Amino acid sequence: MQAFDNRNGIVFPDIDCVLIGVNCARTLGRCIESVFSSFYPREKLHLYYVDGGSGDNSIEIAENLEGVKVIGLDPEFPAPGLQRNHGWKAGSSSFVQFLDSDTILDPRWLQQAVDTMQDGTIGAVNGFRRELHPDRSVYNWIGDLEWNGLPGESDCFGGDVLVRRSALEKTGGYDEVLVGGEDPELSRRIIRAGWKIMRLDALMTSHDLAMTTVRQYLKRAYRSGYGFAAVRAREAKAGSPFWKYDSDKITIKAGGFFLLQVSAILLVTLGNLPVLKFAAALCSLSALGLLFSPRLFRIEKFMRAYHLEKAEAITYSWHCSLVVVPQFAGMSRFYAGRIFNMPLRNRRRTLKTALSIPHS
Repeated sequence: MQAFDNRNGIVFPDIDCVLIGVNCARTLGRCIESVFSSFYPREKLHLYYVDGGSGDNSIEIAENLEGVKVIGLDPEFPAPGLQRNHGWKAGSSSFVQFLDSDTILDPRWLQQAVDTMQDGTIGAVNGFRRELHPDRSVYNWIGDLEWNGLPGESDCFGGDVLVRRSALEKTGGYDEVLVGGEDPELSRRIIRAGWKIMRLDALMTSHDLAMTTVRQYLKRAYRSGYGFAAVRAREAKAGSPFWKYDSDKITIKAGGFFLLQVSAILLVTLGNLPVLKFAAALCSLSALGLLFSPRLFRIEKFMRAYHLEKAEAITYSWHCSLVVVPQFAGMSRFYAGRIFNMPLRNRRRTLKTALSIPHS
């Protein structure tokens, strides 16, 4: 259905807004409020909150807000795709806006996205996601740098996106098992089904990564590596080069680092001959050079690409050097899981949203 504004000649299609979360009581309320505060007719917005089995009062928060339809799931292993599929299938609007519960929707976004979707060749549209508090931790700051690509036609989208319902119906929607890479995976199927994906030069959502510890950073990198491998395996089967470079880079840098270091250790154990010591040292230095090549050679490139000061570029180069290690572990976990039919799963008790600044 569509509403027509006779005063301005503007068509306002109905939009199903699907929010997903698990143990998201700290962030859910403001996410819902941001949707209803959009510069878009409220009567044309149909909001679904799909809960993945929260142990806190997330469902109660959503039920107490007018205009929110709550879908409570109780899966043994929550997955974003499972929740998103339940949400969009519960509605009937021509467009579906997906959101994570730790985001805040920009009030101008929905009208901008709908205007873009007047082009029937476009299956999905997204914009920029920015961190609310990039200054609260180096991890938040890195996330803010890496969320967004260049505006224009895109090869994938992330968790926040407006999708044409017909594209969801034709592709079947999200993979319901993946716990990393489920958004790009659907993106690729939408493109192969004949639609384009567009990224607008406009703010779509604000987000609070709320990452303050090394453990959180390593877990996120591990999940991203798992997602790289999972999506790359499917894309390779489809004959697509998508994420080949990224996956190869992780494998060569981190895998090469470990292989060279193990070789160095083995050479040392073979004896005290000078040639063996030299070969071991060469292997070890080569391993370090391979791993830390961004720190050694790419600082000026980061300064230009991200408009960073030198100190910021150095910080980012350390991240680019080290992140491949947990990513490689995540990739290895995917392939091991595929061999033994044991995919990576979410555990409800470990899932929750947080705030960089309490009560922000």
